Amino acid sequence: MKAIVVTEFGGPDVMRVADVPDPSPGPGQVVVRIRAAGVNPVDAYVRAGTYARKPPLPYTPGYDGAGDIEAVGTGVSNWRVGDRVWIATLGATQGTYAERIACDATSVFALPQVVSYGGGAALGVPAATAHRALFGRANGARGESVLVHGATGAVGLAAVQLAKAAGLQVLATAGSDKGLEILRREGADAVFNHHDAGRVDAIKAATNGKGVDVVLEMLANVNLDVDLGLLAFRGRVVVIGSRGRVEIDPRQTMGKDAAVLGMTLWNVPADERVRINQALTSAMEAGTLRPAVDRELPLADAPRAHEAVLAAGHIGKIVLKP
Repeated sequence: MKAIVVTEFGGPDVMRVADVPDPSPGPGQVVVRIRAAGVNPVDAYVRAGTYARKPPLPYTPGYDGAGDIEAVGTGVSNWRVGDRVWIATLGATQGTYAERIACDATSVFALPQVVSYGGGAALGVPAATAHRALFGRANGARGESVLVHGATGAVGLAAVQLAKAAGLQVLATAGSDKGLEILRREGADAVFNHHDAGRVDAIKAATNGKGVDVVLEMLANVNLDVDLGLLAFRGRVVVIGSRGRVEIDPRQTMGKDAAVLGMTLWNVPADERVRINQALTSAMEAGTLRPAVDRELPLADAPRAHEAVLAAGHIGKIVLKP
C-alpha cells in the first residue's frame, strides 16, 4: 500500500510517499481502508521535531481519519467488514497518512451516513480538543458565555457548535468577512473581527459589561493578556494553542478569582477519550456537530497540506485522500 513515511525530522519535504506492507489486524484490532486523513497543526510540529513528543523514526504521520473496516481481528465483536468509521489514534506510531491502518477497535467510532469521510477525518484531534476544553477543563455550563478565538479552524468551529448545543452564549472571532458569516451560520450569537481595534469593547458590550465566563484560546502568545481583561468574575481561559511566550499582568486574575488552564489531548486518560469520542458521535447523529472540510488534497500533497494547516485563512479541516 501507499503511505507517507518520515525518516528524519525537518521541513515538509521530509514526508515522502512510499510502498509499505499492508497491515494485518492483531487481537482486538481492526484494519481500516482510509478514505480521508485529517491534517492538524500538531502533525506539522511533530514532523518538524519541535514538539515535546517525538515518535521513533521512521513513522507515518496522522492521528485522524475515516474509512471502511476491511478486516477484524480476534476478540472484536462490535465491528464488521464494511462498517463506516472515523478514527482517533492519538499516540500511535503508524498514522493515518496511508491507504490502510491497523488500530485498536476502541479507536474507531461509527461514522453517520450523513457525514462524509472528510468530515469524519475532522474529529479525532480538533473536535475532541474542543469538547475537552469546553467541558472537561472550563466546565462550561448552560447560561454561561464563551468566547472562541480564531473560531474558523476545525477546533473553533467544533467549539462553536458544541457550545451552542449546550446552551451557552457563543461569541467568536475571525479574520475575514467570509469567516464571520460562516460563524453566524454555525450558531455564534455575536461575531468579531480580531483585526478590529474596537473588538475588546464590542465583546464586553455583548456581555452587558459582565465579561465572558470562558475563553477558548488558540493563540495565547498574542491574546492571553487581553483575554484576562475580558473575563467575568471566576472566568476561565483555556489555552489550546500558543506559538511563543507572552507577557501578562497577573493582577487581572486576582480580583476576579480567574483561572488560566492549559490542556492537551495527550493528558486525557484513554477511557475519557473514548467517552469524548462517543459524545462526538452522538452529537453528529443529532446534527449539532457538523464537521467542516476546507479542502481535500491527494496523499502525495502532504507537504503542501502541512504548509496550509499552519497558514491563516483556512476554514475547517484540511484532509488528505489516500
